[in-house]
Amino acid sequence: MVRLIRQSWAVAEPQADEIARYFYSMLFAIAPATREMFPINMDVQRSRLMRAIVHFVQMVDRPDDLIPFLRQLGRDHRKFGVVASHFEALGTALLAALKKYLGDMWTPQVEMAWAEAYTIMARSMQEAAAADDGPAYWPAHVVHHERLSWDLAIVRVQPEYPLPYQGGQYVSVETPQRPRLWRYFTPANAPREDGVIEFHVRGVEGGWVSRAVVSQTRPGDVWKLGSPMGRLGIDRTAGRDVLMVAGGTGVAPMRAMVEELAQWGDNPHVHLFFGGRTRDDLYDLETLRNLAVTNPWLTVVPVVESDPGARGMEHGTLADAVTRYGAWAEHDVFVSGSPAMIRATVSRMLVAGTPLDRVRYDPFTVD
Repeated sequence: MVRLIRQSWAVAEPQADEIARYFYSMLFAIAPATREMFPINMDVQRSRLMRAIVHFVQMVDRPDDLIPFLRQLGRDHRKFGVVASHFEALGTALLAALKKYLGDMWTPQVEMAWAEAYTIMARSMQEAAAADDGPAYWPAHVVHHERLSWDLAIVRVQPEYPLPYQGGQYVSVETPQRPRLWRYFTPANAPREDGVIEFHVRGVEGGWVSRAVVSQTRPGDVWKLGSPMGRLGIDRTAGRDVLMVAGGTGVAPMRAMVEELAQWGDNPHVHLFFGGRTRDDLYDLETLRNLAVTNPWLTVVPVVESDPGARGMEHGTLADAVTRYGAWAEHDVFVSGSPAMIRATVSRMLVAGTPLDRVRYDPFTVD
């Protein structure tokens, strides 16, 4: 099954956009009611579907990683009102799309492999959704909105009941300004007694939701938060020190994990590289430095890419700065930021000798 799925996907992937369009057209024809679950503009949704398939293909022979990922997706999809009949329609649409674009390569053996794979996906997601006795989503009231620059804002929300997340996880968010356009944001703080969650949001080009959050969010708005997702988290019992590499708002999960560690007295040493184009991009640096003052196991290294006048900082890209210190081969490594930053940093670290199995990042934190 693994071999057939990977071989066939290698042929299908260059046609990913067409496959996604055909998939959704088939889905809406088979199950018209599902159209109401999605926004009018489907561009991001199609991209998200393809990323999920790629992620599945990459992990199809690693059940210890795959099954928790699928179970998280199952819990998260409860917010859409997904039921068993929808999974049947999804499977039919997926196989039809693959069949259309694989052409002669769509043999009975390939069809059986994909059908078996989808059965695993659907069963894991449905079992997780059925076992989850929490809410489908958490209503959360915006209690603070601070615009730091034209494209960056800090937003704090107060869920109506506690959201059970861990530092490093992310959640899907729907805002009243952009209904049905769910996006993934990462809490920048560890869980607090008062339940308040802080998000750092940068408006990206073409980002309907992120730009609306930065410019239009107001205290009193009610957001919807989906189930926590992601497996970033520090194992204090592993006996290994930690390297964190954060670009821009990618610092959010790192700060949340550091805050979570701060409740303990004995921790692994954490080196946190926080990078941006200029000093102004390191908007959360003072918070991190204050954490380092009270937690001697934390070292914060600021990095600027094109600000030669900035003092007391590393200069160059994050990939440059991190690999100057060596391979970090004995560390657990966490990377967070834009997709381009993650690709560049991880690639350079692997070349420098960092073991791949020590590097962790979430694939769905940025749309």
